[in-house]
Amino acid sequence: MNKKSQPLADELKPYLAPFRYDGTGEFHLKSHKTDAKGGLDKEKATRIIEANRKRLAEFQEKLYAQDRWSLLLIFQGMDAAGKDSAIKSVFEGVNPQGCEVTAFKVPSTKELDHDFLWRSMIALPERGRIGIFNRSYYEECLVVRVHSEILARQKIPQKLVTKDIWKERFEDISAVERYLSRNGTVILKFFLNVSKKEQRERFLERLEDPAKNWKFSLADIGERALWAKYQAAYQDMIHYTASRAAPWIVVPADHKWFARVVIGSTIVAALEQLDLHFPKVDKADRSEFKQVREALLAEEDGAKKKDG
Repeated sequence: MNKKSQPLADELKPYLAPFRYDGTGEFHLKSHKTDAKGGLDKEKATRIIEANRKRLAEFQEKLYAQDRWSLLLIFQGMDAAGKDSAIKSVFEGVNPQGCEVTAFKVPSTKELDHDFLWRSMIALPERGRIGIFNRSYYEECLVVRVHSEILARQKIPQKLVTKDIWKERFEDISAVERYLSRNGTVILKFFLNVSKKEQRERFLERLEDPAKNWKFSLADIGERALWAKYQAAYQDMIHYTASRAAPWIVVPADHKWFARVVIGSTIVAALEQLDLHFPKVDKADRSEFKQVREALLAEEDGAKKKDG
């Protein structure tokens, strides 16, 4: 870390370290509180969110211009954890030209004719871009694990579907993320950790607000009944796929405003480490710029003489 980045790193540290897991040491999802506030109130949090938006917009412009690194952000969480609203809030003001959101729904027939990582791999961000996955290939270790009937529809040769399939998928995902990291893709994975109680409140809000009715379906209640199975699947997923190259950030999500502080701070801190800058112009280009400038000024002078 260079001296220039130190003040920002210190400023954001309370919203980074407690929630980051990079595979070092033990991991227990139950030990992570869903209602943490980091010592903030909503007013202070709003100021941090606004500051991070400005920083992110500046970093994104340099990331795009430099065209060397790419940033992959993965968002996972139970229904109503706040993934959509967090993405919308954190990236408010960011140039959409250099940022793309991909939402992964139920796989199509074509997608099922490929390996489980295929549809995510073709959506990876190019150099200079930010790619946001709203759900991701991790669904293959979550919903598919909880619902065995989905795995049965994936056309995998039967002899390959063994008791080790989830361990193998963790290994495959970790290998791919390591490969991407070695080729210039910075990977940050956010698990929005919402409580069952808060999910219930948000479901009720969706039912009571006509503008949010479209977000709700009876299937959500069915998935809620499988809460314990999903929590166990998330526990394994985070434990076995976290690494220094692709850490998990377990975001306390009961308070949306604090979740946005953690997410924005994590992204800004990661981008700061890349030493992003605008490409330098060489002498030949500067000489050409001088000629272009002279031509433009001459064009203006010519227009004035004509008008005169």
